[in-house]
Amino acid sequence: MTSPTRVLTSLAGLMLLSSCAATHAPSNLSKTLSANPFAKASTLVFEAPPFDKIKDAHYLPAFTEGMRQQLTEIDAIANQNEPPTLENTIVAMEKSGAMLTRVSRVFNAVTSANLSDDLAKVRDEISPKLASHSDAIFMNEKLFARVKAIYTQALQRKDLDAESEMLIKRYYKDFVHAGAELNEAQKAHLRDLNKEESTLQTNFQNKLLAGTKAAALVVDSKEELAGLSEAEIQAAADGAKGRQLSGKFLIPMQNTTQQPSQTELSNRATREKLFNLSINRTEKSDDNDTRATIERLASLRAEKAKILGFSSYAAYSLDDQMAKTPDRAIKLMTDMVGAATDKAANEAARMQTLGDKNKDAFKLQPWDWQYYAEQVRKAEYNLDAEVIKPYFSLERVLNDGVFFAANKLYGLTFKERHDLPVYHPDVRVFDVFDADGSRLALFYCDYFKRDNKQGGAWEDTFVEQSGLLGSHPVVFNVANFQKPAAGQPALLTFDDVITMFHEFGHALHSMFSAVKYPRLAGTSTARDFVEFPSQFNEHWASEPTVFANYAKHYQTGASMPAELVTRIKAAKTFNQGYATTEYLAAALLDQAWHQIPFDGQTRSTDAFEQDALKAYKVDVPLIPPRYRTSYFAHIWSGGYAASYYAYLWSEVLDHDAFYWFRDNGGMTRANGQRFRDMILSRGSTGELDELYRAFRGRDPEVRPLLEQRGLIK
Repeated sequence: MTSPTRVLTSLAGLMLLSSCAATHAPSNLSKTLSANPFAKASTLVFEAPPFDKIKDAHYLPAFTEGMRQQLTEIDAIANQNEPPTLENTIVAMEKSGAMLTRVSRVFNAVTSANLSDDLAKVRDEISPKLASHSDAIFMNEKLFARVKAIYTQALQRKDLDAESEMLIKRYYKDFVHAGAELNEAQKAHLRDLNKEESTLQTNFQNKLLAGTKAAALVVDSKEELAGLSEAEIQAAADGAKGRQLSGKFLIPMQNTTQQPSQTELSNRATREKLFNLSINRTEKSDDNDTRATIERLASLRAEKAKILGFSSYAAYSLDDQMAKTPDRAIKLMTDMVGAATDKAANEAARMQTLGDKNKDAFKLQPWDWQYYAEQVRKAEYNLDAEVIKPYFSLERVLNDGVFFAANKLYGLTFKERHDLPVYHPDVRVFDVFDADGSRLALFYCDYFKRDNKQGGAWEDTFVEQSGLLGSHPVVFNVANFQKPAAGQPALLTFDDVITMFHEFGHALHSMFSAVKYPRLAGTSTARDFVEFPSQFNEHWASEPTVFANYAKHYQTGASMPAELVTRIKAAKTFNQGYATTEYLAAALLDQAWHQIPFDGQTRSTDAFEQDALKAYKVDVPLIPPRYRTSYFAHIWSGGYAASYYAYLWSEVLDHDAFYWFRDNGGMTRANGQRFRDMILSRGSTGELDELYRAFRGRDPEVRPLLEQRGLIK
């Protein structure tokens, strides 16, 4: 599956408890701490982070003080004499921890996208402390007694508004899931496990980042990079110079198994080397080997689930998701395995036939797939990636594609600004104006790969929207596109284009949030719903008026020729057997790891992975999982443990919703407003299946997904 991901760090769980008001720092702060940029709300527009004032040395003191402040606030809430009410307990918690939220959100963003050695040390130190801080709140007996009393009362009340009712239910479940109902011995053990898990997740992140950097392909000659464009070869030379490897060429590693350059590299030995570097990046029995960390994480999570009364971590994780149970998630995926692998086998046969016809004298291997898929695309659809990319300059895709579509659907307009500080020179900032001309949000984008940036693509917020707190969304998108050589434009693949539309779909979900309570705002939804708005937004990349507006040659400005557009559309379901199979392999592998029962045994990473792939019938030698166990950041450090299936679950919703648009006039402002009002603005203020049913008029159907992937006709 080529859908990008919204990557979250291990701090994301803390957001449940640290969504907070813009309160002033208490008067007892020392002068040094008072000067800390996180001590009070930013004075910049919408409280945008003052990156020009923030130094690495500010984070640790801000975390320490932020946790102290919030625990003081929580103790006051828990120990008050007034009977528990929504306002004096749950709403008070929503307002707690202002300083901690400010530092957490910025730290989360910067350590994901622009990690320094000093910040890595802070992350190592603070992660277990944050886990303990969370436990101190969610295992507070007096506080839980108040929450439980409010929850019990809410079940009987008829006068609660729907959003307040959802907030009460959410908080009650948060406490129960965190172990609030356990006895003291169990709580103590769970605290230890949570602290260890946080440390292990950070350890995994550090190893993966270092292993991915070390795995970069380095070659000595241009000939080894045959097939790449001159601009790409120059970028590889610049990348090598950046690591003091003058005279060599470097292709950095992305966090998927297959690498973008595989489609172009005609030197088979180079392709094989790049592939092997990728799949073995964290399995070299060195300091960056993640396997022991993973094995302990899997066992620890199984133990946590058992303590909390669940048969597996997957059962625990999905208890509050749309799928509800692992069996439902697994059925959705396994029902597709046969069609996907059959289609993939047909794709492989076509590649082998083409190779034989060209007298290439080879037997197709995993490192050949991307390259020969591109050859088949050229032969059968007359499509050449190098012919297509000049029509997809990043600048046009952003302004004339992503922003243009948002204007057509929702009336948004965008204006770049250069007066706000950023955390890296590559970052750009835009004002986002609503249809009535009012400023709606700030949008930051950071699109180019760096060695200190984690892999993938994601969206998050520096400031979350909240009616209660009077806060407005400050949103960012991050990706890992290849940075062009100096003076050259950034030219994208169509997959990169889809990535930009996808992540901006998440951004719209945050920007349009019109919710009172922070806990329910924006993208604070179930994992298997949060990808719905982002994947839905991908459809507009191919909408004819949008496509025609941005698909223009970067040198001449000429529109993409109609016959080339037709060929791209004809190839829409090309290679979907492969894409679906590699995704299913990863998602089912995730489920397998998180269905392990706690039995005191440690599973060997290598053997377990192979056995799991065989059990689910996705052990296809030519198609390795999109992410193998040892570099599967989503599930070991990214908040998607037992939830990588969510992309497919959400894809059922997104295609079904797109068919509603197709059948009701398409890309109109009226339809966009309806989607905004009924889905994008609502956060988690209602039961998610009910929100969807109200929009669609019925439950979602899976057929649109199968048709869009070309798995059925």
